[in-house]
Amino acid sequence: MSPLAPLQSAPDTDGLNLSAAPAVIAVADRQRRRRRYTPVRVKFLVTLLISFGWAGLSLYLATPWIRELGHLIGTAGAHLVIWGVAILPGFMNAFLVAGLLVDRRPARTWTGPFPGITILVAAYNEEASILGTLDSIARQDYPGPMQVLVINDGSRDATMARLGTVSYPWLTVIDLKQNAGKANALNQGLKQAQHPLTITLDGDSYLYKGALRHLVGRFLSDPPNTAAVAGSVLLRNSRTNLVTKIQEWDYFHGIAAIKRLQSLFQGTLVAQGAFSLYRTDVLREVNGWPECVGEDIVLTWAILKLGHRVGYCEDAITFTNAPTTFGQFIRQRQRWSRGLIEAFKTHGSLLFKPRMSTVFVWWNLLFPYMDVAYTLFFIPGIVLALFGVYWIAGPMTLLVLPMAFVVNYLMFYIQSHMFRAQGLKVRRNPLGFLVYALFYGLVLQPGCVLGYLAEMLNLRKHWGTK
Repeated sequence: MSPLAPLQSAPDTDGLNLSAAPAVIAVADRQRRRRRYTPVRVKFLVTLLISFGWAGLSLYLATPWIRELGHLIGTAGAHLVIWGVAILPGFMNAFLVAGLLVDRRPARTWTGPFPGITILVAAYNEEASILGTLDSIARQDYPGPMQVLVINDGSRDATMARLGTVSYPWLTVIDLKQNAGKANALNQGLKQAQHPLTITLDGDSYLYKGALRHLVGRFLSDPPNTAAVAGSVLLRNSRTNLVTKIQEWDYFHGIAAIKRLQSLFQGTLVAQGAFSLYRTDVLREVNGWPECVGEDIVLTWAILKLGHRVGYCEDAITFTNAPTTFGQFIRQRQRWSRGLIEAFKTHGSLLFKPRMSTVFVWWNLLFPYMDVAYTLFFIPGIVLALFGVYWIAGPMTLLVLPMAFVVNYLMFYIQSHMFRAQGLKVRRNPLGFLVYALFYGLVLQPGCVLGYLAEMLNLRKHWGTK
């Protein structure tokens, strides 16, 4: 018997027939949510005001610091340094905290049939993981038609031999004899895409249960101008060594929080190739993935440039492998940094597009400046502080610690809540967190600076790490 059966058999005291109770409750609940709903533009304005307030307070408190440093390098130089290492990062952290506090992820509301999807898997030397990736797709409970195209991009290992050992009704393998890069591989797959939605997945990724249903459901429930939705990418090899343990927190905290915030304000800036959904017609309208190092960010900006929205689904999860050495990690972040410069070269006009997400484009424009300031001034300032010289890093620097604590606690709280809802558990990794919180920037930001320089000098490009 249904749990509602006793209610269905009796009228309530006001004469309302409760046989329609579920529908009535659902309608009432929607109406309550509408009454409580705060418009996104109001949330955006509140977030901006809080951020500017924090930046103003920081600038006021930093006035003596700027004055003292100005005696050494001039007032203009002191402002450039302090804004780059303290004021702007503080503004961004305040924006992140305020935005996450006002964010209320809407529930997926789609109840109709699910459309067909095409999954593109670009594979280069993935003999160790490609079968696991296909197995994770086979285990999904996606209720609509599915086409999976694995594009072997001239692999030199046994990737093709591994693919020859499996047979799925939805699987097609495209064997490219010559390695030509990820963008070309994806575009070859796009030519054969049969369904209205296209999903990209890396050849070493493993989809968590329900990932496809959640990702497509989010797309179908989001505003109608949504053209792409980024999935959540977390680490599969986070227990390998200290390098991966540190990156686990970056993916779990920083990357996820930024995408969540950008999605709230209508414009996730990177629908990453590791796991994202796109409207197939929009992909073809922008001519697919561009031939460049940062093909996913340049593609995403092309979609935003057309006026579309790009969202984020925090509970559509795939686990992927991260670089296992600092050398590989630096090369990865150099590639990402080059991709950012490529995006500005191609779609810099987004800086002047009147929409909420434009603040994040300007935010990204400031990253090279802040990374250079951190690398050339803050890191040497830390070294000087160890010898008692507090020109740059000193007691005033401690002011950033409360905000850093709030940022990390808030990100951990939100992500942990999502994890529990998915039946996942956050593994203990205190050493990785300590190094991530205190020393991550010492490696990350100089690596990013090298990437910016490589793109500006037009040095040779290659697929490299993801």
